[in-house]
Amino acid sequence: MLNAIWLSMIFLSVIVGVVQGRIEFVVHAVTDSAKLGFEIALGLTGIMALWLGIMNIATESGLIKIFARILRPVMRPLFPDVPVDHPAMGAIILNIAANMLGLANASTPFGLQAMKELQKLNDNAIVASNSMCTFLAINTSSVQLIPATAIAFLAANGSLHPSSVIFSSLIATTCSTIVAVIAVKKLAKLSVYRIKETSQYERIC
Repeated sequence: MLNAIWLSMIFLSVIVGVVQGRIEFVVHAVTDSAKLGFEIALGLTGIMALWLGIMNIATESGLIKIFARILRPVMRPLFPDVPVDHPAMGAIILNIAANMLGLANASTPFGLQAMKELQKLNDNAIVASNSMCTFLAINTSSVQLIPATAIAFLAANGSLHPSSVIFSSLIATTCSTIVAVIAVKKLAKLSVYRIKETSQYERIC
């Protein structure tokens, strides 16, 4: 759907440019934007390599596991349907810890593993469980202690204080996570979002 939207916007801009006799402005905008995108990406490469290297060191040194131990008491009330010693809980904690430290690449495998393990606890194969919805909400809102991507983007664009975004990002992502958790817990109580019990015959079919 998103690809269709972007393609429609491209075709629409070309058509409007032709109709108004300003197609050259469209061409210039495309080439200038492509040049700007390349310059920003080139600037991001070195900075992202530095941050990813630091984060990999944090992973290898066991910092992620320390965060996981800190988060474990908080996870229990958020995921009451998931046993503490279940592999799903471990994957969830590692995913959240990696996201908090800006390790987006490292958090993705943990997120996929968490969903896979949560599905094993789900009685309905085609409907997401409350725990799966809660995890998705937390993962999407994602509290950021170190917004590595935002810092790298600001630095690549000449910001004198790229790390100044850390505090504001922490506040914003904390608020977004709180709102996400409240929303998913409130919606889970509504009958329209509850998983309907299926008969044994329907499960076999």
